[in-house]
Amino acid sequence: MDFAIKLGAPEKSRGACIVVGIFESRKLSEPAKILDDTSKGYISNILRQGDMEGKANTTLLLHNVPDIPAKRVMLVGLGKEKDFNDRAYQLAVSTTFRALHQTGAADAALFLTEIPLKQRNVAWKITQTAIIAAESTYRFDRLKSKPEKEHVVLSKVALYVSDQASLPIGEKALQQGLAIARGISVAKDLGNLAPNICTPTYLAEQATEMAKTYKLKVSILGQKEMEKLGMGAFLAVARGSDQPAKLIVLEYRGMAKMDKPIVLVGKGVTFDTGGISLKPAAEMDEMKFDMSGAGSVLGVLTAVAEMKLPLNVVGIIPATENMPGGNATKPGDVVTSMSGQTIEILNTDAEGRLILCDALTYAERYKPDAVIDIATLTGACVIALGHVASGLMSNNDQLAKELLQASELASDRAWQLPLWSDYQEWLKSNFADMANIGGRSAGTITAACFLSRFTEKYPWAHLDIAGTAWKNGKEKGSTGRPVPLLTQFLISRAKV
Repeated sequence: MDFAIKLGAPEKSRGACIVVGIFESRKLSEPAKILDDTSKGYISNILRQGDMEGKANTTLLLHNVPDIPAKRVMLVGLGKEKDFNDRAYQLAVSTTFRALHQTGAADAALFLTEIPLKQRNVAWKITQTAIIAAESTYRFDRLKSKPEKEHVVLSKVALYVSDQASLPIGEKALQQGLAIARGISVAKDLGNLAPNICTPTYLAEQATEMAKTYKLKVSILGQKEMEKLGMGAFLAVARGSDQPAKLIVLEYRGMAKMDKPIVLVGKGVTFDTGGISLKPAAEMDEMKFDMSGAGSVLGVLTAVAEMKLPLNVVGIIPATENMPGGNATKPGDVVTSMSGQTIEILNTDAEGRLILCDALTYAERYKPDAVIDIATLTGACVIALGHVASGLMSNNDQLAKELLQASELASDRAWQLPLWSDYQEWLKSNFADMANIGGRSAGTITAACFLSRFTEKYPWAHLDIAGTAWKNGKEKGSTGRPVPLLTQFLISRAKV
């Protein structure tokens, strides 16, 4: 779809379809009132007949409305006006595009962005509209021999604003929204690919292609390079797989080379069987999503490069499979990390922290302004926060605050959990500097405590996305989270 920001009145808009909102109890939004006045009460008369109440997630399509030049007028339910909030707006936009795709309209003029919304400006509404519109057309059918043919006619969308000053603001917000949408799509595509296709080598190839497209610097480290660096924790996870592990590094330079970058570290376990600590067979297919942290890093870098943000960002992706094999790491093995600290591996299914700890040590060489790791790390996070919020832990209060603010602005929620020293006691080992698990209780926090031991030289935050990176069941697939959160964090850091 092509998008445009326009200034104009709804009653003068020509084209295939005009979209306006209706609150519950049949209350017309301002653009709807204008159309109703122009059509001499035609819309309000339709509503009085009971065809639409204005409830959320409903639409009513009208054809040939008197004295309105557009061919169609779509009424979209907004729900109760007093309850109209972020979620209600997003639902209205989602409902709009779902309904538009069921029509023969090739273009649409949306008059939703000027509906008052507490604490949200027109820029936020335009950005969200662009992201949701892209989501409405996303399909992952590239692995099907005969993809279903979808008859999507809509090709042009105009988002209308009410004053001249909103045009440049709207244009900037639109471009940001489209860039974030592209980043989400990248993350979703990678997550949805079958694990026999999306291997560590495949991720490295995708990163190389990205580097060519966006003129990034790329480095791919193999086993020999990682052995020289002393990445014993990372390589311990890779030992059971025939697929070679890769450490993928992408560098985006939007400012002077000497400026400290923000480093994003994404867990890239392209398939996780649990290793010798084998997972149950049920739903193990979903462990192809265990590289969602890696996918989100590539998605965020795509969005950043599209927007040409004036800051430096480095993406580090430790990529491997976690497989049971004759050479696989065993419970009870002790390995030495790149930092020199030794780790007793009590559970080989707690592998994400092992590959991340060496990647976090590797990040030190960039003298980072901040480091954020992103990982589908613990099932305990799903129990704690469900599929609504990502878990956030940090050794820096200001960094945590910035990420929480970005999560609210992006409507990609995160919730901060404590990282108190009390929890560190649970990682004690009789035979090494630490164990890789701390027991059943507070599993999300003790996993972050483990990682914190490798992040003492810089401000660091950890996002546990185990509950938010994908959906299971009938709608099984990648969500692309937390690309919106992280991209918004970087936009705010760049102050654009």
